[in-house]
Formats: sequence, C-alpha cells, structure tokens
Amino acid sequence: MSCKVGVLLSGCGFLDGSEIHEAVFTLLHLDRHGVEAVCAAPRGAQRHVVDHATGKPAPGPSRDVLVEAARIARGRIVDLATLGARQLDGLILPGGFGAAKNLSDFADQGAAATVHAEVARLLREMHAAKKPIGAICIAPAVVAAVLGRSAHPRLTIGNDPGTAAALRQLGAVHQDCAVADCVVDAEQRVVTTPAYMCAARVHEVAAGIGRLVDALVGMLGAHR
Repeated sequence: MSCKVGVLLSGCGFLDGSEIHEAVFTLLHLDRHGVEAVCAAPRGAQRHVVDHATGKPAPGPSRDVLVEAARIARGRIVDLATLGARQLDGLILPGGFGAAKNLSDFADQGAAATVHAEVARLLREMHAAKKPIGAICIAPAVVAAVLGRSAHPRLTIGNDPGTAAALRQLGAVHQDCAVADCVVDAEQRVVTTPAYMCAARVHEVAAGIGRLVDALVGMLGAHR
C-alpha cells in the first residue's frame, strides 16, 4: 500500500494564503518519492484578501480558504473537517501568511496565538499516533502553538530572533537553520525548514523542502 501524506493548505498566495512555491515544491518532492499527496484545507473565510500586485488589501468579498487552496491542488482538495490521522501516514504544512492568518492567528497574537480548531485537532491526532509532521516557513508557529507546551518540539523558522522568541514562549525549542537545510526532531517526529522566512533564492527553498520531505519520508518507512 502506498503512503499518503496530507498537505495542509491555507489559501493561495503568500500574503493571504499558502506560499505557492513552497506548496508546489512539497508536492513535487512527495511525488519524487512516490508518495500520494492529499491536499486539504479548512472551509471558511480568509482573514482578508490581498492584491498580490500591490501588496494592499483587495476590495470586494472575502474568499473561502478551501476554494482558494483548490487552485494549487488542481481541484483535488479535501475538506479538513473530514480528514483524520487514520487516513494519513504523515502531514506537511507549507508556509505563507495564510498559516499565520487562516490556520492560526499567530500574525496578530504571536506567543498568545490560537489555532483553527480543525487544524489543532489533526495535529494532535497525528502527534498522538506518532505520525510525522513537517512544517515550512512560518508554519512551525502553528505546530508550536498546538504542541509546544506539551511536547516541546525542536523546530526552526530560520534565524529571525523575534519569531524564534515567540516560538520559545509557546514551548518549542528553536534551532537556527540555513534555508537549504532542515531541522529534524526524531523523538517528536517533527521536521521543519525555513524556506522564505529567509531571504533566499528559489532553488535554495526547493533544496530545503526536498530535505524536509526526504526526512519525513524516512520516518514513514520507520513507522510503517
């Protein structure tokens, strides 16, 4: 039976949803390993919509997180509310501000952040089942907000001192990391990489995500 890894998306576009490069590199590297990606997102309105040409809030109605995430998933998207740890062998959260705005409120609340109820549920289920979790860019903040005070995972967002301090306040252990590398917490089965939290070139981001996926897939073999 082939392995299935959830890819938890938060919209489409780095300013208000999932960072597209990071999401696509995740899908690419999973496919390189022959792992089936299960793209998922929560239903509900984005916190706001940003015009990516100007970087400013866009006029008009709000957009649904799942509907926007389906753009990246080529329409093959699962409602997060229907997805549980039993259906997955691993889980990866790409970054983008959507992780800190739609999957959580870390962008506003920092160390006092709360996490979308369905996101928190799935992360806790995966951790309890000892199934590996990967998080990219700012998404480790979501993991820290859910698991930090109970599991104290070792993770990275690169080397930004302010963000690292907030993760420590959430109970995580932060480790500085270069963009093309990743941090592996083998005990807690959590793998993280900085991606665009660092000023980076595209190929460096792809390399770091490749290492994250390599490490997570290695954990799948051990789990299975």
